Amino acid sequence: MNEPTAQQHFVTGTVTSIFFQNPDNFYKILLIKVQSHDLPDFKDDEIVVTGMFGDIKEDQVYTFKGHSVDHPRYGFQFKAQNYETQTPTSKDGLVGYLSGAQFKGIGPKTAERIVAKLGINAIDQILKDPSNLAGLGLSQSKRNNLVQALQDNVGMEKAIIGLNTYGFGSSLATQIYQKYKENTLKVLSENPYQLVYDINGIGFKRADQIAEKEGITAEAPERYQAGILQILNDLTFKTGDTYTDADQVLDETIALLESSRRVPVDTQRLIDQMTVLAQKGQLISQEHRLYPDFLFRSEWQIAEHLNRLYQADKVHLDDATFSALIESAEQNLQIQYDQQQKAAIRQALESSVSLLTGGPGTGKTTVVNGIVYCFAQYHEFSLDVNDYQDTPFPISLAAPTGRAAKRLSETTGLPAGTIHRLLGLNGREERDQLAVTNELEGKLLVVDEMSMVDTGLFRQLVKAVPSGMHLVLVGDKDQLPSVGPGQVFADLLSAKVIAGQALERIYRQNEQSSIIDLAHEINEGRLTADFFKNKADRSFIRCPANQIPNVIGQVVAKAKARDFTSKDMQILIPMYKGIAGIDHLNPLVQDIMNPKKSERTKEISFGNFKYRIGDKVLHLVNSPDLNVFNGEIGQIVAISLAKENIDKVDQITIDFDGNEVTYKRSEWARFTLAYCTSIHKAQGSEFPMVILPLVGQFHRMLKRNLLYTAVTRAKSLLIMIGEPDAFEAAVTSLATNRKTSLVQRLLETFKSTQLATSTEETPQAPATNPETTILTMTLIQNQSVDPMIGMQDITPYTFNTQAKEAR
Repeated sequence: MNEPTAQQHFVTGTVTSIFFQNPDNFYKILLIKVQSHDLPDFKDDEIVVTGMFGDIKEDQVYTFKGHSVDHPRYGFQFKAQNYETQTPTSKDGLVGYLSGAQFKGIGPKTAERIVAKLGINAIDQILKDPSNLAGLGLSQSKRNNLVQALQDNVGMEKAIIGLNTYGFGSSLATQIYQKYKENTLKVLSENPYQLVYDINGIGFKRADQIAEKEGITAEAPERYQAGILQILNDLTFKTGDTYTDADQVLDETIALLESSRRVPVDTQRLIDQMTVLAQKGQLISQEHRLYPDFLFRSEWQIAEHLNRLYQADKVHLDDATFSALIESAEQNLQIQYDQQQKAAIRQALESSVSLLTGGPGTGKTTVVNGIVYCFAQYHEFSLDVNDYQDTPFPISLAAPTGRAAKRLSETTGLPAGTIHRLLGLNGREERDQLAVTNELEGKLLVVDEMSMVDTGLFRQLVKAVPSGMHLVLVGDKDQLPSVGPGQVFADLLSAKVIAGQALERIYRQNEQSSIIDLAHEINEGRLTADFFKNKADRSFIRCPANQIPNVIGQVVAKAKARDFTSKDMQILIPMYKGIAGIDHLNPLVQDIMNPKKSERTKEISFGNFKYRIGDKVLHLVNSPDLNVFNGEIGQIVAISLAKENIDKVDQITIDFDGNEVTYKRSEWARFTLAYCTSIHKAQGSEFPMVILPLVGQFHRMLKRNLLYTAVTRAKSLLIMIGEPDAFEAAVTSLATNRKTSLVQRLLETFKSTQLATSTEETPQAPATNPETTILTMTLIQNQSVDPMIGMQDITPYTFNTQAKEAR
């Protein structure tokens, strides 16, 4: 943007028209009615001005600084490198300006008092320090409104221009300005590395480029500290671990710093800065482990809040009451519960926190329905949401993704939402220890698909659950862990400090279904003889990597001919790159399922993809304000070009299961084509047909839990494509457990509470304890043991059957 060889001039005038504006980078083409200028040989009344501008308003006066250009197509123009709102230069003019319509509540008399006290530089003084308005008889609301209006009319333009000179486009510039407001340029000049901590999408190298321009040396402490924290966060999010070791952080930080600027790193100085960060609490060093502070604190807070919830008063159901509840549930839900399922329901009713895990076909959904029904019956409240017009519904159901929440709602018949929506999060506060969340209301919270919940999000969740509310955590421990750091659900089960129930018996949907059996065989590491044999609901097509696109094209075309829609089928792929990757295959499948039929077919390009009405798309971020969340799949229902709408920007409208959302071009990075998605993105979803290609080039990703997760996404049909060796590698290769400290934190926290309780209580004679697992003579003599222990659901018929089988 800077062209130092051209002599800089100025043009001052009124904006009469905005010919063009690009929302991606603030670029605009303006028509200016000229008031004054210093351009040689220019005598016209109007001039076209181009450049990067913020919230330019028509009919306002601006001064533009830059140079003139003779465009080969558009003729004589003024290319602005900087600009500012033209504020008055006389006291009378300043009074008139401040009492204008854009400054609500400031009349001529108030404006006169402001100018009398602060002088001709009043605007700069107010922007620099709003407390300069004190003593002028202005209410706090009027002072706030004036400062905000000045920032919007003057401060924002200065900040945006400054951000443009650093190369920031619309989206990031908006985020940065919203974060720092009038301090934006001060932050960029004094410590641009702050951007790395505060703004999503800005990495160390981008901030380091700014720092170098601002004269911050390669050995500056803030540079070393930013590099350390960048690597520490990168490592935890890349591996899913909640901590790493100092040597690895040191080595990778040196590599980052030296690749960003070709200056050798002083290793001892770098170690000293690690110590400084530890002293400031921005990284935690413990037992040769290095933690980002938010992950260290999150694990402790999870343990403390779970302990708080677990210590709440528990419900003790006698056998007769529980039997009556189960009998009622079985009659109303038309289901027969086995012993494990009954134990899971009773556990959820009696314990303030409980865990439920099980693979596909083991009946987790029917147990959740039983928990909800029995809980409502025992506490005597209605499950009809229409009965709660003025009070909160007593049961909350949540899941990590929108699709998982929708499935939970469909299977229970009750409202369900995402965890982010439940807590009022926007998706960016999970690292923020001070983020404010909604405190939950009600009596019972059930969270499904817990394997997908990472450490930061779970901390926010348990923090918001009030004592006395029952919390039931449901998931499949053998699925892929969360995308973010941690393996929360697996750790909760491993710690064994919270009541947990595993469902093991498989209930087949029908005799023809083999997908559930296959999933359990994979989970057990068994590669049976018929793994690659075609069955009624699954098939295997052998082919090398270079033939994957052709084979998938044929499979998709045949499925479409059999009336399968894009919604019915999902292609799941471990990686994005390569000939068999997501990025290569998405356009291929798009051209089959939603081709461009003629030149009149509306199509619009963005990045590497083209979008058409009818395309299947995947949302990539959490947008609670739009009620759309990461992982949700929608369909494009409208495309509006800039010339067709009043906003003068390209727009795409997407339907997410009845929720239509319109995105301007600057927001299109929030979604992508979804004919092919990653297996991680498909968690929490089911599809009638799943197409699963695996080849050797995916070797880094070929793990048992990845294959297991992919297979369990298929509801009715599974088509496996690729190299048998790749599938065998996935079955036989166990994923490495993530490095976390949550189990240790849970054990320490729960043990300390138990010790404190035991020292406060007077020892008592042994009594009936539903959790007693060791049979002692004292229990027998005190008649504290149920004579039918271990014989639930046993009848004389059972013994007769067993005797016959034994013979």
